[in-house]
Amino acid sequence: MTPEPFTPAGTYDPAGAPPGCPAHGIGPGGLRRLYGPGAEHLEAVYEELRTEHGAVAPALVHEDVPIWVVLGHSENMHLVRTPSHFSRDTRLWGPMQDGTVKPDHPLMPHLAWQPLCCHAEGDEHLRLRAAVNGAISTIDHRGVRRHINRATQHLVNKFCEQGRADLVSQFAERLPMMVMCEILGMPDEYNDRIVEAARDLPKGTETAIASNEYIMDVLTRLTARRRAEPEDDFTSHLINHPARLTDQEVSQHLRLVLIIAYESTANLLANVLRVVLTDPRFRAQLNGGQMTVPQAVEQSMWDEPPFSTILGYFAKQDAELGGQRIRKGDGLILGIAPGNVDPRVRPDTKANMQGNRSHLAFSGGPHECPGQDIGRAIADVGVDALLTRLPDAELDCDEDDLEWEETLSNRHLVAMPVKFAPRPQQDVMARPAHPAPSPRRTDWQVSTSQRVPVAPEPVAQTPVPEPAVRLGAFQRLLRWWRGE
Repeated sequence: MTPEPFTPAGTYDPAGAPPGCPAHGIGPGGLRRLYGPGAEHLEAVYEELRTEHGAVAPALVHEDVPIWVVLGHSENMHLVRTPSHFSRDTRLWGPMQDGTVKPDHPLMPHLAWQPLCCHAEGDEHLRLRAAVNGAISTIDHRGVRRHINRATQHLVNKFCEQGRADLVSQFAERLPMMVMCEILGMPDEYNDRIVEAARDLPKGTETAIASNEYIMDVLTRLTARRRAEPEDDFTSHLINHPARLTDQEVSQHLRLVLIIAYESTANLLANVLRVVLTDPRFRAQLNGGQMTVPQAVEQSMWDEPPFSTILGYFAKQDAELGGQRIRKGDGLILGIAPGNVDPRVRPDTKANMQGNRSHLAFSGGPHECPGQDIGRAIADVGVDALLTRLPDAELDCDEDDLEWEETLSNRHLVAMPVKFAPRPQQDVMARPAHPAPSPRRTDWQVSTSQRVPVAPEPVAQTPVPEPAVRLGAFQRLLRWWRGE
């Protein structure tokens, strides 16, 4: 993809500003930058691109590398559902092949190819994905939901007596990691450091390498431990799947599952809670029963998906998408957030989307998120349990004072201070008592109440009278002969 053919008339005035002036967010060829000054609010940038170019628009990512951003809902669905034309193998990207994207590129953590199911194709993708799906299928969802509730109570206990809390750092960023450590089979590894490392790793900061090394050390030790002593957890089932993943493949997929699940669910929790606390109509619908927490979560995934975009997909051959000519080797960004507000599917973005799960939050096609039910469960149970404990929680600042960290991949709420009436802690970790069985009925049939049959006291055994049946003459004679 070359930027020259897409220079919009009148967009760049060389007399009015120097080439590539960051104040306008415009780069070489008049293309819009998706980073740096002028791209602080990407939602507005996407709408500008939609107005100017339609459902698929040319743009620039870091260091002015050209790329396509897919803005239309149906175009995004076609992108993810057509593996014959579009691949997730980053090695196919032209700028990667010709050296334009160098190893120190800011987006390299997202672009570096790894032998993971999210980058693989064909039989290799089927093998790796089958192992991940197989391990996920063994998860006890009822047990996980119980653990989510207990973990929520544990976190709330830490701040409920104070009457104030930050629901981002003290809840939304901690609950997903507690749950994922339990699912992967490493509950003892949960601590402040692993939470901080998981937050730091995707940012591409100077400390991201050290954070990645720490997490990989934890997961490598876990893999070796479960290879030697398997248990009933995700890691053990991943190791023992017939696909026979190597230790490196296991630990790398554990990293993928942990980081993606953590980041997306932390964002989802924060987004749902923010809407509950800032939109009176939303909260009234929850309190009044017109909307359930799961429906609120789905609405949030339409309006504020955990990941705004996914980088990226790459053209395996020349193709056409959204009226644009895509050349072999071109890169494309899966536009989750802009696709969710495509006017062709949501002419009124304020409309309630209850019951509609056709949002793009979990992608689609062969690379659709395999753990979406776990993410939904963490958000559903966590939000419901939190609001049950703190029904009077309200935002402790003006809504306009909330701050966000926005990157190309997501929009992360920095903090969400709340206040509420102080409450005592709850003993949420105590195991329920198991009393002796009571004489209550156990058949659970719906009928009129009746006592459970009780065995009668032993009595002297007496012959049970035979039914009154008329006997023949020969039978009466036989009984008389036997003394009966």
